[in-house]
Amino acid sequence: MTLFLLLGLGLVVMSVALLTRAVLLPRRRAVVTIGNIGGYGFGGSQGDPTAPHRSLVDALADWLGAFVASRVGSAREEQLRHELLAAGFYRTTPRKFLGYRAILTILLALGWAWIASTSGVSSGAVVVGIAIATLAGWFGPLQLVKSRSMRRLERIDYELPELIDLLIVTVEAGLGFASSLQVASTRVEGPLGDELKLVLQEQAMGLSTEETLRNMLARADTPSVRSFVRAIIQGETLGVSIGQILRNISDEMRSRRKAKAEERAQKAPIKILFPLIFLIFPAMFLLLLGPAIFRFMDAFHG
Repeated sequence: MTLFLLLGLGLVVMSVALLTRAVLLPRRRAVVTIGNIGGYGFGGSQGDPTAPHRSLVDALADWLGAFVASRVGSAREEQLRHELLAAGFYRTTPRKFLGYRAILTILLALGWAWIASTSGVSSGAVVVGIAIATLAGWFGPLQLVKSRSMRRLERIDYELPELIDLLIVTVEAGLGFASSLQVASTRVEGPLGDELKLVLQEQAMGLSTEETLRNMLARADTPSVRSFVRAIIQGETLGVSIGQILRNISDEMRSRRKAKAEERAQKAPIKILFPLIFLIFPAMFLLLLGPAIFRFMDAFHG
């Protein structure tokens, strides 16, 4: 009986999704165009055979995301947008991400209910499992995004001094700051290279250097990026030599990176204490004292 109810619920969800797609199909092209204008990122590959299936899932995610966003609020949606940009998901809107979270939550809950119904689990375990699956489906993707954004921002902080050294060389060679950024974007890869490409795209759209750097700071708000952006904006405003400013920033960032490495080195003995006591010491005692204990027991019994 429970299995038929779950299958009926799944069919109802699919029917609503297909009906929504049929109603919104004439406006689909306009919505996609507006979303591309409002989002960040680069052009993807063409001719993907899974595109029709993805478009259906995207339409369902957009519909569910709009419903959830109306309950969440604009402040929470803006915070989610900032976290997605920090994680590098430029083309994923907050509402679509909310929709994917809702879809994953429903699928995990239905999947556990189906497994429990076929394996004869007690009703209490079914309720607890559904609650755990719901929490995992809703909060799991958000934690993954936060973890990815943290690693990405740490990598940007680590690679920024090398970018500044490259900018110093090109600026002192006679290039302007915008041209130096363009040269650096061809040589820097990873998250920092993606941010530089976005800065150049915004400059090509007509934004000033100050506006593009402030947008970069909004996407990757770290201490090193904050110092870099503020120094460049002040140098452009006051007319100070950018080369000397960049040298000072590079020395400051390297000192900060050295201090952070020393701090991590000092935390290493404390972090290794737990595996040392509970994993390494028992195995060591077993290997060293085990034969002696067995010989003592044999001698005692003899």
